[in-house]
Amino acid sequence: MIITKSKRELSKMRIAGRIAAQTLATVVAEIQPGVTTLELDAKAEERIRAAGAIPAFKGYRGFPASLCTSIDSEVVHGIPSSRRLEDGMILSLDVGAIWEGFYGDLAITVPVGEVNDEVVELLNAGSATLAAGIAKVKAGNRLTDISHAIQQEAKARGYAVVRDYAGHGIGREMHEDPQVLNYGQPGRGPELRPGMVLAIEPMLNEGGHQVRVAPDGWTVFTADGRLSVHFEHTVAVTDKGPEILTQCE
Repeated sequence: MIITKSKRELSKMRIAGRIAAQTLATVVAEIQPGVTTLELDAKAEERIRAAGAIPAFKGYRGFPASLCTSIDSEVVHGIPSSRRLEDGMILSLDVGAIWEGFYGDLAITVPVGEVNDEVVELLNAGSATLAAGIAKVKAGNRLTDISHAIQQEAKARGYAVVRDYAGHGIGREMHEDPQVLNYGQPGRGPELRPGMVLAIEPMLNEGGHQVRVAPDGWTVFTADGRLSVHFEHTVAVTDKGPEILTQCE
C-alpha cells in the first residue's frame, strides 16, 4: 500500500529533510585528506541532535553509525571507521534525520582533494541521473517513468546503474512502498499522486552493475572493483511537479 501524506505530515518531512540537508552540508565542509570517516560521523550526529532531531540510521536494523560513508568502489552502506581519507578518493555520504516521527534521507558523492577528469565525469553523471529521475516526479506519471529516465541518462553517459538496490517510499518509516528501481521500462507501476513521497537514489558504477556485500554485512562493493557514486533526494509529488524536501534553505 502506497501512503500519501497530509499537508501537516509533509510539513514535518520538510523539516526532517532540511535538517538532513544541513547536516550533509556540515559534513561535506569537513572533508579533506587526513580526516577519518569516524570524525565525519561524529559531526553528523552532533549536527542532527543539535537541531532537535534523531539520527535515522543509527541503530536502524543494527547499523552502528549516523552516517553511511562509502569510499571509491564501495557503493552504499559503508560503516565509518578510523580509515583516513586520501587525496584522489571519492566519498559517498548518506544521511537521514527523524523529526517528530518523520524521515528525511539524502546522499551525495564528493571528491577528496583533486580527482582526474574521468572521476569528475562520473560524479557529474550521478548528479545528472538523479535530476533526470526527479524531473519525472509529476502527478499522472507512472512510477517506472522515474526508473527509465535514470537508466537512460546513465546509459547515455556510459555507466551502469546498480540493480540490487533501489530508492523507496518514505514517511513515518525509512522504507515504505513503493520500491523505486533505477532501471526499467516507462509507463508501468502505480500512478504518481500528490502527497506521495519518494527517496530517489541512483547508484552508478564505472564498470558493470554487479555488486557484492562485505563480510561486515553492510558495505556494498562493485564486483569488479571499479568506482561507484550515489546520489539521493527525498521528493514529494505535488500538483505543480516535484518538491525536493532535502534541501538547505
